[in-house]
This record gives sequence, structure tokens and C-alpha cells, in this order.
Amino acid sequence: MARIYSLHFSLFSMARIISFINQKGGTGKSTSAVNTAAYLAHRGKYVLLIDLDPQANATSGLGFAPQKLDKSLYDVLTQGDLPDGIIQRTQLTGYDLLPSSYDLAGASIELVNVPRREFVLADIIRKIRHNYDYVIIDSPPSLGLLTVNGLVASEYVVIPVQCEYYALEGLGQLLNTIEMIKANIAQNIQVLGVLLTMFDRRNRLSWEVEKELRRNYPGRVFEAVVPRNISLAEAPSFGKTILEHDPLSRGATAYRLLADEIIQLTTHTA
Repeated sequence: MARIYSLHFSLFSMARIISFINQKGGTGKSTSAVNTAAYLAHRGKYVLLIDLDPQANATSGLGFAPQKLDKSLYDVLTQGDLPDGIIQRTQLTGYDLLPSSYDLAGASIELVNVPRREFVLADIIRKIRHNYDYVIIDSPPSLGLLTVNGLVASEYVVIPVQCEYYALEGLGQLLNTIEMIKANIAQNIQVLGVLLTMFDRRNRLSWEVEKELRRNYPGRVFEAVVPRNISLAEAPSFGKTILEHDPLSRGATAYRLLADEIIQLTTHTA
């Protein structure tokens, strides 16, 4: 059940909506969405994480078994259910989840003939965004209709990029896609930043990828860099965020710094 907020909060607050997106899998996208949301909540923000990925990694990573949920985002998108009764509270104060399920894989097909099909998620978020400071969307690793819905609903985009050679080429393609969607459907999307993930300080390639990204995209790469970290890999198996699992780890420090950057950037542009 969603939280009940004060009248003052609901009247004067409006969530900043941020999609975490990369069409390539294995970039640390879900890990980044889950843990960034955790540290935003830790900073006293009210946060909703929307798991838009049919793999439901964010949902399971927060301790919810997708197959055991009575209803999920699928029912909101395709059946018109209200999100309020489906939103789950996590173990962290101020951190809610609109969970995914494996049924969501069929939503793209079911939404094809729906009027304004690219705006379905945006219309849903509009009903609840006054309850939160931030809405974080964990998008699927593809550029299908679900991801387009996430982009259209968002004001900002965070792009997690794994520190490997092919990441550079994939990033250029993704930025072109975002610009195309911005030009034709959603004019207000801004790329908040590129997030370097799985950085291995012992690997020269990681340093070279970071150097190239900062050179080619000046001012668009976050200062926070997420390292390869065993604690980050372990945390989802316990259904916990890195804040709960190992708050002193290097991975935790990276997401704390990232959350601070996001607050600064979105406050500045508010």
C-alpha cells in the first residue's frame, strides 16, 4: 500500500522522473536504479522505483518474488488497475516499489493498438507523482515500446555504461535514439549523465574507456564511478540494497555520491 503523505507535501511537491536506460544488457542498469533510489531515500527523499523490465531484477533485488505477487505493473499498464494498491513498501523508509512480473513481457504486444500507446506509463505516473520527490524507472535492456514509454514519461535519463570497448559505440546509438524520441514524441527529456559501471582499477581498458567518454562527452559523465564490487553482486541475492547489505563498501560509496550528484543536478534544473 502506498504511503499517506501530508497535505503540504502532496500540494507542493512534484517528483523528478528519471529513467535508467541502456539497450545493452549487463551494464549494471538495474543495480544502479535500485541503489540510487536507496540513497535518494537515505537523503530524506520520498522515492518510487518503477520496475519496467520484464526480467523483474529490480523487484527480486528488493526482496519481492515476482511470481508470488498478486498484481504488478503489468496490471496497471494493460488492465487499468490503479497503482496505489500495487505499490509495495521496501524495508527502507521513504522507498516504494511498483513491481514488475514476467507477464510484463507481453505488455508490448497488448499495448500496440492502445490509443497514445507511448504515453500509457506517463499517464499513470501523472496520477501519483505528487506523492514523491523522485520516480526512478528501471527500463528493459531494449528499445521497444516499454522503453519508449519510460522515456516519454521521464524528464531525465541516466545511462549506465560498462567499462568496455563496445560501450562507446552503443552509447552513440542510444543517444541518437533519445534525440529522435525527443524530436518526435517527448520534447522535455534531458540526458542527466552517463554512469560508468563495473570499473576495474586494475584493468587499463577501464581507464581508457573513462578517458574516452569524458573526452567525447564533456560535462555529461557523472563524477561518481561504480567499481566492480563483490558486495554489489551479492546484495540482490539477499533481497537488499547495497545500503543495507554493506554500506561501507566501495560500491555503496559510489551510489551515495551518485545520489548526491543527482540531487544537485535536478535541484539546479528544477
